[in-house]
Amino acid sequence: MLQRIQRHWKNYICGSPMAIAGCVILGIWIFLSIAVPLFGPWSFSEQNAEIRNQGASILHWFGTDRFGRDLFTRVWYGAGISLAVGIASAVINGVIGVLYGAAAGYAGGRTDMILMRAADIISAIPSMLYVILITLVLGAGTFSIILGLCIAGWISMARIVRGEIIKLKGMEYTYAARMEGISSFRILTVHLLPNVAGTIVVNMIFLVPQAIFTEAFLSFLGVGIAAPAASLGTIIQEARSQMTLYPYQMIYPLLVLCVMLLALNMVGNAVEQKTADRRGSRSV
Repeated sequence: MLQRIQRHWKNYICGSPMAIAGCVILGIWIFLSIAVPLFGPWSFSEQNAEIRNQGASILHWFGTDRFGRDLFTRVWYGAGISLAVGIASAVINGVIGVLYGAAAGYAGGRTDMILMRAADIISAIPSMLYVILITLVLGAGTFSIILGLCIAGWISMARIVRGEIIKLKGMEYTYAARMEGISSFRILTVHLLPNVAGTIVVNMIFLVPQAIFTEAFLSFLGVGIAAPAASLGTIIQEARSQMTLYPYQMIYPLLVLCVMLLALNMVGNAVEQKTADRRGSRSV
């Protein structure tokens, strides 16, 4: 299955200018979010009252905030936190959703009904409420955000994979595999899931910006990442009170966040379009 995903990735990304552009932007963003906090001259949490609320300069490319902290370092540190939350929650939700949906779709009958009704009960509560409750109980932090996002975030993936598996298990090659005595696990992993790889990749890509936006929104409300750590949402929330006097303190993190979400959606839309085109060509 991993080989199939890699093949999808090469065919879909390399063949789309939009996807390539999105990947280049994401590569730059990931590099800066790692390199700037590690090798930059300023600490993301170092305060200096003498340089509070200064505009962009040679020393401080994005200026400083109300505590005299370098905004360039803080913005890229926050971008790294946001990306880590988005990627980690997307991978966890993707794995859980694929396993859960594949099991429900392949088993069918009563097992399918029980598993999907359990998923319906979990999804009846808005996922935002799960995140808020987890952060209130465990405290605001990266782990709490990821845990809250993963309680119900896998359900959409599970439903999609379940529907695909139900369609594929009625195909002739599935019946032939059963007649040959191949185990259900091998049928799923070798014959069914690889044929859903394109759909899985598309939905996992879209899970990343959803998680990043949710984390940024919660941090903006003050129930996300706790100090001294900072995400883009936290930085934007801190700049809200200074917006009229020092708008640059909000503009820079907003631009970094918006471009990041745009790049992720560019990649997701390109892969989704390629997947749809390939399905159309096969059905002709």
